Formats: sequence, structure tokens, C-alpha cells
Amino acid sequence: MSGVLPPRIVRRLVLAPLVLVVTVAVGINVPFLVLLAVAVSPWLPGRWRALRLLYLGLAWLALESIALFACLGLWVTSGFGGRLRSEPYQERHYAIMRWFLTTLYRVATRAFRLRVEVEEPELTPQEAGARLARPVIVLSRHAGPGDSFLLVHQLLSRYRREPRIVMKAILQLDPGLDVMINRLPNAFVAPGRGAGAIQEIERLAAGLGRKGALVIFPEGGNFTPRRRLRAIRRLEERHRVEEAKRARAMEHLLAPQPGGALAAIAAAPAADVVFVAHTGLDHMVTVGDIWRGLPMEQVIKARWWRVPAAEVPPGRAAQVRWLYDWWERIDAWIGENRPTALPHPDRPGARPPA
Repeated sequence: MSGVLPPRIVRRLVLAPLVLVVTVAVGINVPFLVLLAVAVSPWLPGRWRALRLLYLGLAWLALESIALFACLGLWVTSGFGGRLRSEPYQERHYAIMRWFLTTLYRVATRAFRLRVEVEEPELTPQEAGARLARPVIVLSRHAGPGDSFLLVHQLLSRYRREPRIVMKAILQLDPGLDVMINRLPNAFVAPGRGAGAIQEIERLAAGLGRKGALVIFPEGGNFTPRRRLRAIRRLEERHRVEEAKRARAMEHLLAPQPGGALAAIAAAPAADVVFVAHTGLDHMVTVGDIWRGLPMEQVIKARWWRVPAAEVPPGRAAQVRWLYDWWERIDAWIGENRPTALPHPDRPGARPPA
């Protein structure tokens, strides 16, 4: 990791101020950038894609700069970092994260005319109250940063949870993520550190409070057809014939890697398990993907299933089969819920975006 990622002191003194410099520079050149976006938009799919992306980029830079200033203020008022781990300051950092993601969500859905539909089981008030008092382990498909953004936003804003996430260490090159995530109970892990990632998952799961939500992506990476075939070959090479057969039958997901999920369940046996599927932001992995294919005027769907802790089967072998059962169910749901176009606002029956 050290060969790729600069030391923390360098990231704080160079990368974080660089965001502020870039924000000011972009702000000064907004008129030129608007003209450029208008000029290139006819060559991109969708109406005014470049202009909408510029608007989203400006919003992100502004929000990131404000969030960094807010984190600096919390660092100072906490006694120059002395009380950052205390509960009041943890809650303030979650509030900043919630504000950042909620604002960016509103900007993105309005700029690109997106409607997000979340389907979940109906709960009675008694069930809702009881379940809110329990920690959860969230097992989600991995389909790029867009799905991850939507998932964490929903946990923070819709469900008022305090998410804990294990992420790739390279994401610390984003100053906002670097500062915020490192101050909250999350973990960054370097590629190839399988045992290290499991240990971090166990640590985060063991400390889950009643509002905690540990987020895990069992596939271990974003879905691509090549990665799907590679995952199946690995299972076959390890003579896990039944799992390879089941993985080959799934069209939209990678074979789940059970190590992290089962480690979390063992470390937090009282936690319910939530399975999450998204469709509509698939394949948004690189900057080029976002530039060419960020959805516009589209319905984005999400489905949440909740399994009470008492219904999680005991024993590793049974839990692996159970995880594959759920992954097959998610794969089928994705196949049945492909993205659909949002009705044009001038047409009868059109609904505003969420």
C-alpha cells in the first residue's frame, strides 16, 4: 500500500488543500466550462450530458470543500483531535456525511432526472421499533461506486443507521473520504490482504451498536463478465463443484466469497442480515463509464430483504448454501428489474424524480 498511497501527512497537507484550489479554479472558469460543455454535448448520448455532468462535478467539489472545512473545525474544537473518537464527535461526523450524501443525491437525481424506487417489506410500527433497536449486517451486490453511494445514502438518511464499511485503501486518495472515513469506525484494506480484511470485518462487527450497519460486498469486486468467469474457474480449481455450478447459473453477479460475510455473522450473532440489490447504476466503474453512460431520465430500483438473526442457519456449510440461495434470488430479481426509461415530463402520467 505504501508504494501507491502517499503517507497520511502528505495527503492531509497536499491533497486536501488541492481540492480547495481546484474548487476555486473551476469556479473562476465556470463561464468557459459551460460553453465547452454546451459545445461537446451534441456528441454525447442523451440531452445536454456534458452540461449535467459539469453541474454535478461543481456540486461535488463545493460539497467536498465545505465538508473538509467542517471536519477541520471539528478537529480544532475537539482539542486538535483529542476527542474525535468520543460519541458526540462521532455523531457530528455522521451528520456531515449524511448532509453531504443527501445533498449530492438531490443534485444528481434532479440534474439527470432519475427516480429511485426502493422496495422493502412492510413493517408494523411494533416491528419497525424493535428492528431499529438491532444492529444489521448488510450484504450487497457490488456494481460500481454509484450503487455504493446509493446504499450508504439510504442507510444514513432513509434508515438513520451508522454504517461501517471495509473499503479499498486506494480510495483514501479522495481527501473527503480519507478524512471522514478514517475518523469513523470503518477500515481501509490493501489488495491481497484477505486475512487482514477478515480481521477488520470481525473488529467492526464486534463493536456494532443498536444503530450500527456493517456493509459488506461479498463478491469482492465490481461485476464484469470476465471477473464472473474468473471467479467460476477459481471455484472449479478448488474442486468446489457445486458452488461453481451455482455460480455459472447466475448471469448478473459474481460468485459470493463467504469469508467476510460469515466472519461478520459470527462476530455479531445478534445482528439481523439485510440483503440488497440495485439495478440502474450497473457498470459505472471508471470515470469513462460515468462520462459515457451515467443514466439519464431513468428509473433506478433497489430491493431490500431482512433476515432476522434467529433465521440465519448455524454452521459454515449451511451458511454458505444459504448465502448462495440468496445470491441466486438477487440475480433473478436483477434479471426481472432492468432499468426503465422515466416518462417525459410533458407526457400524461409523468412523475417527478425522487
